[in-house]
Amino acid sequence: MNNTTPRTRFAPSPTGEPHVGNIRTAIFAWLFAKANNGSFIIRIEDTDQARLVEGAIDSILQSLSWLGINWDEGPDKGGKYGPYMQSERQKLGIYSRAVETLLKNGKAYYCSCSSERLDQLRKTQSKAGKPPGYDGYCRNKDEKQVLDESVQQVVRFAMPQLGVTKVTDTIRGNIEFENSLIDDFVILKSDGFPTYHLANVVDDNAMEISHVIRAEEWLPSLPRHINLYKALELEPPIFAHVPIILASDRTKLSKRHGATSIKEFRSNGYLPSAMLNFLCLLGWSLDDKTEIFSEKELINYFSIERVSKSSAVFDNQKLEWMNGYYIRESDISDLISNLLNYWDDFPVETFDIEPTTAKLEAVVPLIQDRIKTLQEAGPMINFLFSKGISYDAELLIQKKMDCKSTIGALNETLRVIEKTDPFKASNIEDSLRLLADRLSIKPGQLFGTLRIATTGQRVSPPLFESLEIIGKDTTIESINLAVQKLNTYGDVN
Repeated sequence: MNNTTPRTRFAPSPTGEPHVGNIRTAIFAWLFAKANNGSFIIRIEDTDQARLVEGAIDSILQSLSWLGINWDEGPDKGGKYGPYMQSERQKLGIYSRAVETLLKNGKAYYCSCSSERLDQLRKTQSKAGKPPGYDGYCRNKDEKQVLDESVQQVVRFAMPQLGVTKVTDTIRGNIEFENSLIDDFVILKSDGFPTYHLANVVDDNAMEISHVIRAEEWLPSLPRHINLYKALELEPPIFAHVPIILASDRTKLSKRHGATSIKEFRSNGYLPSAMLNFLCLLGWSLDDKTEIFSEKELINYFSIERVSKSSAVFDNQKLEWMNGYYIRESDISDLISNLLNYWDDFPVETFDIEPTTAKLEAVVPLIQDRIKTLQEAGPMINFLFSKGISYDAELLIQKKMDCKSTIGALNETLRVIEKTDPFKASNIEDSLRLLADRLSIKPGQLFGTLRIATTGQRVSPPLFESLEIIGKDTTIESINLAVQKLNTYGDVN
């Protein structure tokens, strides 16, 4: 069904959290539609009732929406080609009518082979070194012999047994498949639901899908689908099979390699703009140097012909770098908004006090160049939103210092802090550097102790700016508590 205006679709099965590979395929289909002023459709393929996972549909739609992928028709929006759930379409009888047509024309047949027979067939083929596949046992039987009400039956498609199936793939060019190597596959299961093969073909035609952009894993199914189109006397769409995503070890990306779902990457603190940009570059490129694209640029530049045949490697370090770039380039107000949304979706357990906009506006610029993910921000600034900081007293004692000298340095720091006015970062730094010189200790020793005393952390935003945000009174209180902690620690030691 090759329309003047392209219609592409993403047709996931709701069997779990959406894998980044599936989402990347959806992005390519969406970009192709938008780049060509076409329509992008979501269709949920839920005919495999045994594998359905509750909440998976919402997760799929939320993942796409988070990335900024908007669809023109779908289960939540409707449209003139609905319904957009295969289980609902099945009730309309469109699949059973297609099966009846195929049966009537001799392009399909009933199969009553038991699971035991099929299991034994696979074992026999395996021992003989043959690829597993149905042997056509019921194909030439008289229909009356096959129709046994006591046996659960399926309907199989009668593949051509001679010749080749030729098809042109936009990414891979001309492909030929030997028909004799493809078995008669099931198109209608014993529960009355169509298999993916039949439902896919019927729905794509009924919804006037012009271009089917899907993962290369479906390439072996292509001759099956082409022959279904021919048998039903339907015009097939244009196909494009995109490469799979590999892990760094060149195996298919899976859970053993770490995060694989969009929700996991969201929880790890990645920005949707960075994630979209990164996924687009897995298999597609504009040239050999451009890596950063806005959504508008992706739509303007995208071409399905520039999608590679080769599998793309998921580079976590590159994703982290790209996310850090997007964070650094963000407006402070946008970054704060992203942080608040992130903490709302994935609460930071160490926050005792709800972050205020005023403090965030003061501290976020200090960490913007230091974080690569939103996840890193919480632990770095939690001292500002805690009822009390916690740390081991021994952390206060810096290299080449002891408990006594550390207490002395903190007491001298108290006197300097009390006199610093106005309590601004530049004044604090000047005063403390002079103090370190007067105490004949390295500035890093004094600042390291003060950082632990006021933030409880070895790594924090710039110290002097942090102290300004904390305020003079709280800084003095924290130093006094540190001295008390060291006095107790000194008694014990």
